[in-house]
Amino acid sequence: MDNYTRPVFQTILKRVREKRRFMQALAGPRQVGKTTLARQAIEKCGLPSHYVSADEPTLQDRAWLNQQWDIARTKTISKDGNRPALLISDEIQKIPGWSETVKKLWDEDTARKTPLRVMILGSSPLLVQKGLTESLGGRFELIPISHWSYSEMRQCFGFTLEQYIYFGGYPGAATLISEHDRWVDYIVESLIETTISRDILLMSRVDKPALLRRLFHLGCEHSGQIISYQKMIGQLQDAGNTTTLAHYLDLLNGAGLLRGLSKYAGQRVRQRGSSPKLLVLNTALMTALSNRSFAEAQLDHDYWGRLVESAVGAHLVNDGRSKHIEVFYWLDRNREVDFILRLGRSLTAIEVKSTAKSYTLPGIETFCKTFPVKRRLLVGGQGISLDEFLATPVEHWLK
Repeated sequence: MDNYTRPVFQTILKRVREKRRFMQALAGPRQVGKTTLARQAIEKCGLPSHYVSADEPTLQDRAWLNQQWDIARTKTISKDGNRPALLISDEIQKIPGWSETVKKLWDEDTARKTPLRVMILGSSPLLVQKGLTESLGGRFELIPISHWSYSEMRQCFGFTLEQYIYFGGYPGAATLISEHDRWVDYIVESLIETTISRDILLMSRVDKPALLRRLFHLGCEHSGQIISYQKMIGQLQDAGNTTTLAHYLDLLNGAGLLRGLSKYAGQRVRQRGSSPKLLVLNTALMTALSNRSFAEAQLDHDYWGRLVESAVGAHLVNDGRSKHIEVFYWLDRNREVDFILRLGRSLTAIEVKSTAKSYTLPGIETFCKTFPVKRRLLVGGQGISLDEFLATPVEHWLK
């Protein structure tokens, strides 16, 4: 994996090599390669560099960040005058008040014309983006780092389509798929538990942590299904109210675990009030908690169908995030469209099928009578092959 460079790497390296000063923020879920990308940038950019991480047993503070920044500043000094240098600060969200400190230090360097480039890495995208927008407006470029795609897992690890649907897009777990118990332990302990306990519960106010965990498990069990908040309350003990559940779902989405898609209605107010369609953002989260082996999952046709739909939905959300492509579902009585893509005024309606038989698509037909749709797509079945769809950038289906 260390020798493999993701497509986004060229964007990162280009920014590092630019003559003007810049601040990059790489934000994404755990274990998707942010640190590897940063270290590859150090190797390729040719600049004096200083890499630090706040992911230590003892919590780092603003004084520590000031010290590390000063060390990086010394690397801009040479006998021929100031030269560009690169500072990379990993797990930045763990430093209380980090954005205010970074703003102060960045503005000091701007005033002194210190040619220090800065790259900030964070494994809690929601918190990193909040800190950036509140304190660093106009000073940074946010580069979302998403879960690995089917194309990337196929190229780097030789994954088949079926393996990607079941084992998902975590590169660190790819070498463990032949040892199912070890693979499950990695997903549960190194990814799920670490993300919830260290990226959500320690960094955000959560009054009912047990409820947040149960909501995550409910989302994994029902990924690809529309469930009202009232029904969630009925299935969860000590569920509080719908506002609490919606907030916790936002936190899980911000950590790259679970998303609640809104219903497309053409009006923002109605979208916010809709029942969410639960969707894991990496199918490994769903299968690791299912107590089904790879073979058992393929034999369970209903379960495999939900896995396929979840893989398609995760692809749409993850790839569309950095391209400003919104993803919804649609439902009118018993007529549903699995996914609606929107970019500006362009709409694409997508139905997903996991078997090869022919289908009628009453949901798409009804939706197209109500809204101006650019494309209507069937993925799987007798439509676009799942292999082709998952290997194609999302924006292609909106052209």
